[in-house]
Amino acid sequence: MPARVDKDTAKRGHARRRRLLFILCFGPPFLYLFVFMILPYLNMFQFSFWKKSGYFTVPELNIDNYVRFFENPLYLNTLLSSLEVAIIVTVFANLLGYPLAFFLVFVARRHRELLYFLIIIPLWASFLLRVFIWKLILGREGIFNSFFMYIGIIDEPLSLILYSRFSVCLTLVYIFVPFIALPVYTALEKIPRDYIEASKDLGGTPWQTFRRVILPLSLPGVLAGSIFTFSLSFGDFVSPTLLGGPTGLMISNVIISQFITAFEWPLGSVLAVAVLVVILTCVILASRLERRRGEQIV
Repeated sequence: MPARVDKDTAKRGHARRRRLLFILCFGPPFLYLFVFMILPYLNMFQFSFWKKSGYFTVPELNIDNYVRFFENPLYLNTLLSSLEVAIIVTVFANLLGYPLAFFLVFVARRHRELLYFLIIIPLWASFLLRVFIWKLILGREGIFNSFFMYIGIIDEPLSLILYSRFSVCLTLVYIFVPFIALPVYTALEKIPRDYIEASKDLGGTPWQTFRRVILPLSLPGVLAGSIFTFSLSFGDFVSPTLLGGPTGLMISNVIISQFITAFEWPLGSVLAVAVLVVILTCVILASRLERRRGEQIV
């Protein structure tokens, strides 16, 4: 009987140690997640159902803010415009980032580390600094206007290059190309070279090898980089503020104006909820696409 009691006591002590170890290992990350992510989102969602009275927010539940959001075309048009910019940036960042990663993995040999280092270097600089540099480049006395005037295409500087949606998309593509190239580089590095050799042995052309072997296996890197690029460009407010002008207004600028200028915290929370819904929808669609693609490969 005492032996059985000792065995039960040992089991309970082992279970307590496992629980304590679990709490010590995963407690801080869960606490961080709850305090800095879940609580702010819940607070934002709660504010979206409150009302504004003067300069104060009154905790009275209503859906008037959501009605204002759907009835005012400015908010929906700005949201769609931001979505369009994010899609354009994501597409062109993939068109530049994927070939760059492919070149690093399969073509570059002697100087691969140097080229990889050059891709990472821009990430060391401040986001604001990189945007401001592009403001100087696209300005009336910047590189583009100076070059066009030098070769005689234009007689005076163009002001359309700077404060437009074009300048916003161009700057964001430059900023987020590394966010595509690095995950794709990692995915391409993990592809077993035996698969490529097998495709060649079976008579596959380089294009067939790329389309049926390399591209499907690198899709997780493409999706990961695309999610980062889409989410960050969709919610960016620095580039539209410095480079966008009247035609480059994005939803984040409207949200900031609602919170800081108009003191419309409930309406600003509605706009933030709309941004969150769009991003979560894109993440879910990308996750399903990756899962379906994985099932097809298997």
